Amino acid sequence: MNDIMIGTWAWGAGYNGSKMVFGMKYNEATLEATFRKATELGFRNWDTAAAYGMGSCERLLGRFMQGRDDIYLSTKYVPAKRFKKGALAKSFEESMERLGRDYADLFWLHLPNNLTENLHEAVPLLKDGRIRSLGISNVSLANIRLAEKLLAKEGLQLGAVQNHFSLLRNDQQPLIDHCNSSGIRYYAYMVLEQGALTGKYDEKNGFPAFSMRSFAFPKSKFRKIGGLLDLIRETAAHYEIDPSQVPILWAMGKGAVPIVGITKPSHAVKLAAAMPIRLTKEELDRLTAEAQKTGIRQQGMWEPQ
Repeated sequence: MNDIMIGTWAWGAGYNGSKMVFGMKYNEATLEATFRKATELGFRNWDTAAAYGMGSCERLLGRFMQGRDDIYLSTKYVPAKRFKKGALAKSFEESMERLGRDYADLFWLHLPNNLTENLHEAVPLLKDGRIRSLGISNVSLANIRLAEKLLAKEGLQLGAVQNHFSLLRNDQQPLIDHCNSSGIRYYAYMVLEQGALTGKYDEKNGFPAFSMRSFAFPKSKFRKIGGLLDLIRETAAHYEIDPSQVPILWAMGKGAVPIVGITKPSHAVKLAAAMPIRLTKEELDRLTAEAQKTGIRQQGMWEPQ
């Protein structure tokens, strides 16, 4: 299903892993069953990163997809604030070792730090086919244009952009439109705001205490989005789908490819059930207007802008 990328941020252990970020720890057997169910349902595009659980997500995904050549694999490198020659290539090789692959279908610069230098460093990997497509993440329109210009000089094309985009972070339309008109895939992460827009949580039932997402989205913020959650549930009831799917369909309606994290087989089933649906312009506009009423612009601590 090319309109969706499955994300694995919530899978990993340790620093920047599932317990620290999401307040939960997931059983590996359940995650493997999730992978099997999702691929069985046609979800073959998978996203991970070296930074997720400090490589543990890559190891898990690598083990689950062992022996399969039908998985479109996306992973990432986090450039340091100070450029270090050879760091990108080293990170790439380490990721491929953890994933059990010798190439990445899509490889990302996770942040635009030292963008010019890192793009130049990625060029040999693109030209020899170890990186099939190159993407940049957490970027501005100026960053995108710079990347397009530098890669074009090498006879190459920017493949993808990945930014935070959701009903509560709806400031990306100019970038989405530019990408879609330039043959660049625009991927949206945190379309569900780490669960805040799924309908599962509210001001009485908030995120697990002491997780990163509980600090980013306290119960006081859930009070502000009560009207939006009600509209999400109303829209879901109309289509007889789970409320968690409505923000995903909204992002698709805006021209983005959502990256959706799943940790249970039931999540894959709910996602598959919603894929034939497309929200109408009126429904998209109603959701957008209700989200604007909240006055919230959600931003991750890692985002440069």
